Amino acid sequence: MSFKPLRIASRRSPLAVAQALWVRDRLAEALGIDEVDRDAAFPHETFVTTGDRMLNPTLADIGGKGLFTKEIEIALLDGQADIAVHSMKDMPAQMPPGLVLAAVPVREDPRDAFVTLDGRPLDQMPAGARIGTSSTRRRAQLARLRPDLALVPMRGNVGTRLQKLAAGEAEGTFLAEAGLRRLGMTDVKREALSPARMLPALGQGALCVQARSGDHETLSACAHINNRPTALAAAAERALISGLDGSCKTPIGGLARQTGDSLILEGQILTPDGRRVLRGERTVAIGGMTWEAVLDSARAAGADLAAYMRAEAGADLAAMLGDQ
Repeated sequence: MSFKPLRIASRRSPLAVAQALWVRDRLAEALGIDEVDRDAAFPHETFVTTGDRMLNPTLADIGGKGLFTKEIEIALLDGQADIAVHSMKDMPAQMPPGLVLAAVPVREDPRDAFVTLDGRPLDQMPAGARIGTSSTRRRAQLARLRPDLALVPMRGNVGTRLQKLAAGEAEGTFLAEAGLRRLGMTDVKREALSPARMLPALGQGALCVQARSGDHETLSACAHINNRPTALAAAAERALISGLDGSCKTPIGGLARQTGDSLILEGQILTPDGRRVLRGERTVAIGGMTWEAVLDSARAAGADLAAYMRAEAGADLAAMLGDQ
């Protein structure tokens, strides 16, 4: 094997490991690395992040998204790793100086999954049933959809939350459909909720492959697994969250999807109690353009939708976005 090893860093959770190994396999396929050589070509190291250690408070209380990326980004900047694999929805709106988005692989299903032990759908849950989630977005959306249900805090990785559900800490919970699929959890009983009903987190189902800005060899290798429709959607979604808030403190949902020669971006902000909601949409024509121009248009659509939503937000929503 004549290949300079590319060291991959990720969080230590089973899902993060599965995602990192999936990226490893896509890189190996693209670069012609035999299966028997993959471990040597792409050594994988895991890190425990601040967010992993702090399981009791909500993310909004302890500082938001960067808690799941900081230690891994430090390892990249210090040269302990060449590539980092993150869940896109965990990424702060801005990356640290010296690091760049090296690739956005093909997206998994972005929908939220409502999980119960018996597979009962959300509409059939009895009034007063306890639903476990610490996501500000999911709590606000559920309060709007089913104000008769009881919200209880629930954090932890996929396995931990499923264990809490089995232990009777709640009658239902939400997980990302993408995570369940990447972990091969076909036996988990759930209802995948349409984006029209519950708009997912911006970036949900997408992965971020991160590298150092000056590491041209690594950036060239990662370019092989970049999926343009997913990268385009991620560019629009990241511009939207950057323009709105960029943390876990405000209930924000959004999703971009390519349909033919158009990119459709939807966004939503809510008050924590779900009583007030603002939803907007932008459609961008992307046919007959260079890739750079298409990316610029996607980012512009996200920024424009964010500006519109800020302008249209009422007093409660504007205060949540820091405008008052």
